Amino acid sequence: MDTLENYRKIIKSVLEPYTKIPYAHGELTCKAVFDEVADSYLLVTLGWDAARRVHGCLVHLDIIDGKVWVQRDDTEDGVTNELVAAGIPKDKIVLGFHPPDVRQYTGYAVA
Repeated sequence: MDTLENYRKIIKSVLEPYTKIPYAHGELTCKAVFDEVADSYLLVTLGWDAARRVHGCLVHLDIIDGKVWVQRDDTEDGVTNELVAAGIPKDKIVLGFHPPDVRQYTGYAVA
């Protein structure tokens, strides 16, 4: 299996379990949206919390130029450690939610 296919497989295996975690309040669900053509992988939270509509991005990962870009991660512990534990090297992960001048201090790729 080539690297790109392996990264896709790892990302899906890390994100899919989050869709099974029940929310403690409201009538909320977590939906996985995987686009292998554009290499964008999202977890979207949607539903109702009392009278308030909830619709937002929980996690957004992209594969860009052979690296996994963590664009957003609002999970409790973060998915980045899970990606590393599953086999994606730190130097192939960019924490895109950090400004470019801060990334050099994260221990991950800068771009």
